[in-house]
Amino acid sequence: MPRRPLAALLLAATAAAQAQTSPPANEPVVVPQIDRRDVKRPKFPSNDFELGLFTGIYATQNFGSSSVSGVRLGYHITEDVFVEGAYGQSKVSDEAFRQVLPGGVFVNQTEKLTYYNVSFGYNVMPGEVFFGRNVAKASAFYFIGGVGSTKFVDQKKQTINIGFGTRLIFADWFAMQVDVRDHMFSLDLLGKKQNTNNLEVTLGATFYF
Repeated sequence: MPRRPLAALLLAATAAAQAQTSPPANEPVVVPQIDRRDVKRPKFPSNDFELGLFTGIYATQNFGSSSVSGVRLGYHITEDVFVEGAYGQSKVSDEAFRQVLPGGVFVNQTEKLTYYNVSFGYNVMPGEVFFGRNVAKASAFYFIGGVGSTKFVDQKKQTINIGFGTRLIFADWFAMQVDVRDHMFSLDLLGKKQNTNNLEVTLGATFYF
């Protein structure tokens, strides 16, 4: 047999063997084995209305800090925009003034402060908080502001409130939130009309329906 046909047969046999042992060009040599975790994705509540209770500290300018409590009712217009109405009350003391002024500033040592307002809020940083490796809860950081009225020592004053807060949603029907707000209104109790800034820090529980 001639050498040239024999060499051609050897080359063809070698190419066929390589084609059988080599993987296809698009197929990876090593197939990774990945164990995927079952993680429950957090969800924002699908209910648009919310009802909440809150308690915390209300710092009345010139008269110190006292406890405050109240109720909130909100409606979520979109996933990011919501409107909220709130009512709160606190008892303010003039004890510091009674130490230097006979009779103090108030008729009684403590006076009731009440307020209500309507505010608009906007979620700027929606996210989630992890508890362990497999549990995640939705959260949101928001800015809020609005107008209302404050009644204090027989004076009823228009009030502007601005602030921020964060909420942690544990279920489709329940969330916890922390709010920091500044209630700004004018008072005439110390001999002249004065614009006041009254800081409020509260912790609240919210129910969706």
